[in-house]
Amino acid sequence: MGNTAQTLFFAGHARLPQGMAAQNVFESLSITVEVDARYAVVIEASCTLATEHGRVFIRDLLRGYSLLNGVAEPIAEIQRRYIGRAASALVAALKDLEMQFERCRASFARAG
Repeated sequence: MGNTAQTLFFAGHARLPQGMAAQNVFESLSITVEVDARYAVVIEASCTLATEHGRVFIRDLLRGYSLLNGVAEPIAEIQRRYIGRAASALVAALKDLEMQFERCRASFARAG
């Protein structure tokens, strides 16, 4: 876990497809990341997939990746390697997370 004084936390959300195991617990899928405030490198990541294996897969995919590079690369990896019904929800949640990150960057840029 990172130093909370020098990290930022972002969350992205998306609706789950009907009939997924995780939908019994959550209405939507969430991906959260804690990033280094300076370089936006993902220090820790989690998601609300139903299985531990799925959560570890997403954590390992995102850990060490800089959000300054956008999310096209992790999305491509999900589309190539995640063969499951939640793939489109994972992609949508990552795009939402990127939007939150870009809003934060714009806000910091305006503040100087």
